[in-house]
Order: sequence, then structure tokens, then C-alpha cells
Amino acid sequence: MAKIYNIFIFLFATLVSPLIFNSCINQEVQNKQESDFTAYSSGKPYTRWWWHAMKFTEADLRNQLIWLRDHGFGGVEISFIYPVNRDPEGERFEWLGEEWQEMVIYAKHCADSLRLGCDFTFGTLWPFGGTFVSDHDRTKIWGDSSFKQPLRLSWTHPDTGNVIDHLNRSAFNRYAEVMGKALAPALAGSQSALFCDSWEVETKYLWTDGFERMFLEKFGYDIMPFMDSIYEPENAGPRYDYMKLVAHLTLNEFFIPFHEKCRELGAISRVQCMGSPTDIIRAYAAMDVPESEAMLYEPNFSKIVASAAALANKPFVSSESFTCLYGWPAEHFHEEQTADLKMVADALFANGVNQHIWHGTPFNPIGVDTIYFYASVHVGIKGSLTAELPAFNEYLTTVSKAMQFDRAYSDIAVYLPLEDSWVDGILPEELQLPWAWGAYELRYEYFSPELAGYHPLWINADFLSRGTIVDKKLLVNDLTFNALYVDVQYLDIETLEVILALAGQGLPVCLKCKPDQAGHLKNELFHHLTNKLKSLPNVSEDFGQLITHKPLLEGENLPEFWCRTDGESAIIFVANPLYKGLKYPLNYGQSHQDSTIAQTVTLNFNGISRQIELRFEPYQSLLLKMDKNGEIEFLDITFVPKIQTQKFR
Repeated sequence: MAKIYNIFIFLFATLVSPLIFNSCINQEVQNKQESDFTAYSSGKPYTRWWWHAMKFTEADLRNQLIWLRDHGFGGVEISFIYPVNRDPEGERFEWLGEEWQEMVIYAKHCADSLRLGCDFTFGTLWPFGGTFVSDHDRTKIWGDSSFKQPLRLSWTHPDTGNVIDHLNRSAFNRYAEVMGKALAPALAGSQSALFCDSWEVETKYLWTDGFERMFLEKFGYDIMPFMDSIYEPENAGPRYDYMKLVAHLTLNEFFIPFHEKCRELGAISRVQCMGSPTDIIRAYAAMDVPESEAMLYEPNFSKIVASAAALANKPFVSSESFTCLYGWPAEHFHEEQTADLKMVADALFANGVNQHIWHGTPFNPIGVDTIYFYASVHVGIKGSLTAELPAFNEYLTTVSKAMQFDRAYSDIAVYLPLEDSWVDGILPEELQLPWAWGAYELRYEYFSPELAGYHPLWINADFLSRGTIVDKKLLVNDLTFNALYVDVQYLDIETLEVILALAGQGLPVCLKCKPDQAGHLKNELFHHLTNKLKSLPNVSEDFGQLITHKPLLEGENLPEFWCRTDGESAIIFVANPLYKGLKYPLNYGQSHQDSTIAQTVTLNFNGISRQIELRFEPYQSLLLKMDKNGEIEFLDITFVPKIQTQKFR
């Protein structure tokens, strides 16, 4: 009966939704052509829309969607979480039940009628799991067959269920069959994304059935004698091999199957791959929309996400923006300053982001704003940000749209030290966070200061192996790199072979030091290949000697910036110098600025050099365009946020 009902809802809503949802639509929007609306292409920010486990009415859902539209949002991401106040007795729709499904379908069609995008998390809370996940399919760790990671604070709270085994495609497929069936009717209409949040799976000693057999086949030795002390310094070689297999399984048994399932359901994949124990560039590149986060990840991390997107020709780089700005879980809740949010947004723009997903908006009935999410800035009628939302969202829209222009600028490819991170294992205690312990997360990777101005992009072995050399330049899809920069302690021998092959064809390679081989069983050819690489005339540890062309932006103490180009013209977002190198958490009011900051730089693009003055008025960043003739135009992106009188504290 439910299946028949869902088919009826889909057909009826699709054919006559303008009549059913007329109260959702103003005439101006209704008259727009369908071609005017494409997910994310408007640049308008989305917001995560927290659906606490409860009961909803169509009128309440419609009212909140209209409010979000009228405050400058372009869409929502519906996220299914625990009951209000975590009340186990609270009345709620059955998880994935018929009434729940009716409301999800209604919300999607109402959003469509308002020309709002509507995405969905592929489950309740995170990571993926639920009460329907069997013990056989639950996540595993080595050495503890009784280990169970519960899915806490989900729609079914206090029932926890199991987190799925992310190293087992069959476990994911069984999970996805249930979730896909429940969400499929709502995915009709405009294109939606299905969302996967950052890794929150227990990663220490991560395991799956048959791991030891797969390891023996891949590496030729038994990992079991090392597992008890795999994170000890003396086991750096076996630890690298262990992480390499975990990375392979994470990518091929979870991330790629998730993307394939999204496409099977007619959706696109929007994914935060950070925190996962895998080749993060490969994982992000396999998704439709790679997503970053700030401030629980600092803005600089977004360069990895944006690099993966650029390498794989992905037009959008989204960010779960404004998470826990002032500390965990939500310092200064309901007191957030728009000026501080703008500082974070601008830092993200300068690190490659071009689509913001606010974090976030709790569902509230008409006239109510007492329901909230505990770790978030609050987007609601009583929030401190409300009065400025339309103007601030218009600012975000303008810059996001500009930074969707064609493709990312490329010049220097920098090898991401993946091998180093897997060898290093556990982070030094001073760098650990309550939710981050491993070097594999690559939270603290920064470009060398000598690359400032060159607009470097991170690259991995996979994309290096796909590249071709033309006129001593590395071509990867639409990107052209003039050189490869390698500053690592360890390399896999396969990676070394790729780099040697590229250098042998004339690509300039800056090799800052002689690396050692990663892994337990050493190949006697490794040092021979390293010496051969170092002997080539186009390989040097001296970047200044190797590179003779000028950087894109030239000057002292350059601010952070991001450039997009079509090859003839360039659009460059330059963040206010005060927003450089932001660290978690922000100080309240850290964005305070009471005077203009000015500096002179030289812009070098397509053989043309132009000296320009960058003037950063209080709370402002800059957006400029240089055309093929070298003419420079500063585009107006002025937004003056409401400023509280106190400086940061």
C-alpha cells in the first residue's frame, strides 16, 4: 500500500505541484523558466536544515522554506537527527516510515516550487548506520570481536543501532538499499545531492573480515604479528602498509559505492572526505561535489579539497561553513557576529571554496524559534544574525558565483605528503583534538612560503600518473603545471617511478630532500631511482634556481587569494590580510578592524605585469578581474556587517 501511495504522490506532485503548492510560490518565481535553476549554479548559499525526530505539518515546513528563501538562501540540506531535547518519549514519525516519507516528499516538492534546492543526508546523524544494520555488517576493529560503535543521537534515539563496516562494499550496499528505497520518491523533480558528512568512524585498528588475507596477497607478509603495536615508532613500515590497504578499501568499498548509489538514485554526491583514512585527493576527486568545513577544520585545509576538485574538473567546492566558530560545541550561541562569519567565509573563498552550506537551521513550527542544534551558529527568527542574513547571503552569492568562473588557476603542483602522514601515525599530543588523533587526516599541511604568489595546488600520485608532458609542462585534464614541488620524507616506490618518468620527459621538479622508501619490505631499486632522479638537470632542491617565471601575485607578506581563469582572463579573490591563517577557535569579535590596510603588489598574468594597490577597507576583501589585454577592474563586493563595539576577547 505504501508503495502505491508513494507512486501516486510522485506523479501527482510532479504533474500538478504548481496547483497544490500555490501558497509556496509567488508569481515572479512561478513564471521563471526551469532552465534558470540548477543546483549550486546560482551561487546562493544553502543551509543545513536540522529535522529533529518529531512530527511535522506541511504548513510548518512550507513556512520555514519561504522564510529561508526570503532571507537569501538557495536551498536546504535536510539532516535527520535525534528528538528535541533528546527526549526518548517525544512523539515522532517512525524512522523511514510512511508518514516520514510523506513529509520528505512534500518538503522536496515544496522546495522545487520555490526554486530552492533540496539535498538529503543519506541516513540519520553520522556516520552511516542504524537500527537495521546487522551485527554482521557493523564496523570492526582489530583485536576486539565484541567491539560495537553505536550510532548515537540518531532519529531512533535512545536506540542506537550499528555503524556500518566502511571497508565492506556489501555492508554498504545493504545499508544503501534501505536508505535508497526510502528516499527515492523524494528525489524526483530537480536534482538533489545526497550528502555524506566527515568521517566519524573509530579508525584506530580499523579492520574488516578477510583483512589479513588481503594484506598478505598485496604485500607478501603477515600483518598480524605487528597489529598489537602497529602505532609504535618501530613499526613505521608495517603501519604504512596497513594504512595503504585501509585507504584502498575506504575508497573502493565505501566512497566510490556511495557515489555510484547516488547516481543510481538520480542524485549527485556531495561528500566530506576529510578525516577518512584514505588517499583524500582520490576520494574527493571521485565525488560530484567535494565539500570542506570550517571552523572545526581550519580554512587552509580547503586547499586540499579545492585542489582535488580542480584536478578532476569539478565545478563546485562546497563548505559546511561556520561550525563552532568560537569553540566546541557553541560558544557565544545566539550572539554570533556577522563580521566574524564574513571573515571565515572570505578565508574559505581564498582557499578555493565557491559554495557555502550554512550550519545551520533547526526546524521550528510557525512562530517558534526555541528548537536549536547544540553545535552550530543559529539561523532562525530570533538569532543575532537574522537582520543581516539577506544582505550577507547576497554577498556570499555574488562572490560564490564569481569564483565558479571556468577553472582554478594552476602553475606549481605540490605533492601532498600522504606517505609521510601514514608513516607518522599518531599526531604529537599538542596537535591532537578530542576528535582528531592521526596524522593521516592531513590537518596541518601548508605550502612552503617560497611558493607564496604562485597559486600552488596539491597533487597526488594518481593524478601525476594520469598527466602528460607537453613542452616540459604537466597537463592534467584542463590544468597546466610548470613544475612539480616535492618536499617529503617518504615516497612509495610506485610514486617515485611516476615522478622519475615525468622528470625524464623534461618536467622541472623541485626535490627538497632525498626521500626514503615507505613500507616494510624495501626494494633495492628505490635509492638507485632516487639518485637517477636527482641527477637530472631539470631536478633541483633550489626552487629559485629551477623556476625563472614570475609568480601570479608578487609582493611582501601576501594575503591569501584564489584565482580562476579561462586562460585569457583571470578573476582573483583576495582576502583581507587580517583573515590570513585563521586558527580554531576564533576569538569573539576577532574580525575587528578600525583602519584601512593598503599594500602594493604586482599581478603577472599571461605575460603581462601590472602593479596595483590593494586597499582593504574595514571588514572588506577584494575581487578583481584582469582581462586578456591586462586591464584590471575591481568588482564591487562591498558588504559592511553590523559591528559590535568591543574588540575581540
